[in-house]
Amino acid sequence: MTDSLDALEAHAIFVLREAYRRIAPLGMLWSMGKDSTALLWLARKAFLGRIPFPVSLLDTQMEMDEVYAFRDRIVEQWQLDYRSEACPPESETDPTLPPGGRAAARKTEGLKALIAREKWRGVILGIRRDEQATRAKERVFSPRRADGAWNVREQPPEFWNYYNTSVPDGAHVRIHPLVRWTELDIWKYTRREGIPYCSLYLAQNGKRYRSLGEKNITFPIASDAATLDAIIAELETTRAPERAGRAMDHESEDAFERLRTAGYM
Repeated sequence: MTDSLDALEAHAIFVLREAYRRIAPLGMLWSMGKDSTALLWLARKAFLGRIPFPVSLLDTQMEMDEVYAFRDRIVEQWQLDYRSEACPPESETDPTLPPGGRAAARKTEGLKALIAREKWRGVILGIRRDEQATRAKERVFSPRRADGAWNVREQPPEFWNYYNTSVPDGAHVRIHPLVRWTELDIWKYTRREGIPYCSLYLAQNGKRYRSLGEKNITFPIASDAATLDAIIAELETTRAPERAGRAMDHESEDAFERLRTAGYM
């Protein structure tokens, strides 16, 4: 529905401008997936075509080739202030996590290093509440402790679009302009706006990616949706979870919650 998309767009742009006005230094994470690319598009709208803060990839060097090619094209076309943050090896992550969780936790450690070096007080991310049960507990402006840890009991109320943007010394706030959006909203908005997206989302030989992650822990799902319209039609009827192709979501019941509590996106 166009009216619904207009409302979501207006709120996201308001959040981006509010973050930029109230929090500095500020940065944005970009995974090159559908959500964070839509968020880049919204940021360009919010600031008249130019994103006024750096955009960073937490790079494990395990993204798929098509994803890196997509990144290079968008960085050049949109003239992004792009940074690549090399993530540490799995040996520096929590050894009690299952294998997929340890691989994903590399990004947690990369983000901690990035925030510590750049002194960011605000980090903008493209997560959505509907994507995963733990993310459903997120706020638009979500405070993090000095070590990056997240405690759901410390989340402030956000009545009437009133947001707490204060940041204690050494801590940071994560800003989620897309938290109210759904996967279907993202694709409908992408279609309406003509936002570019990675070709891996389109089905080839009966399979496609619904969610893009590292190639060692992300797998395609069965699908014949080879066009954007077909993806939208598929999502209007499917009951399969969006992260069905993410290995860490199948390893243990609490693996993703442990990751997010420790500072994962």
